[in-house]
Amino acid sequence: MSIQYVIDRRTNDLGGGFEVGRLLPFRSQPMVGPFIFFDHMGPVDLPAHVSTDVDVRPHPHIGLSTVTYLFDGTTTHRDTLGVHQQIRPGEVNWMVAGSGITHSERFEYARTHGGDTVHGIQTWVALPVEDEETSPAFYHHEGADLPTWNDDGIRGRLIAGSIGSMKAAVKTFSPLFYMHWDMDAGSNQS
Repeated sequence: MSIQYVIDRRTNDLGGGFEVGRLLPFRSQPMVGPFIFFDHMGPVDLPAHVSTDVDVRPHPHIGLSTVTYLFDGTTTHRDTLGVHQQIRPGEVNWMVAGSGITHSERFEYARTHGGDTVHGIQTWVALPVEDEETSPAFYHHEGADLPTWNDDGIRGRLIAGSIGSMKAAVKTFSPLFYMHWDMDAGSNQS
């Protein structure tokens, strides 16, 4: 297998100086399977009592899902369904926008507990045409819902979907697999 593309991140300021690196869409690769956008957050060190100007302000989505997964730090999701949910490393927030939802991501933990380093990924997943107008929903998943493995210096967590005999408890609308791999230097998976 060879590398087909090397995609440099394009930096976008989401407000107050909080930047993400957008990898998808890319001119030669607008989507990967159902994945529309791929945004890399951080790592960014947030000071104690960080200003609310850095929060990702409320904004709407329709016809898709957003998936937030953190490597480090804590963010807080709030939405028009009334959900108020923290997400920590190794957990998944899956928001189904469907017919429409407004949400924000906030750095409440850094404000109340001192500084925090936030590092993660948010992906936007297309809903199949027949599900684009589904009712909005929000799902939070922790460790037991996300299968893990450890094999010869390679550790992984299945964030969503299924592969082989593993299946994450995260509800998806199309076949997919979304994994977090952590590899030791020199490890090799054939």
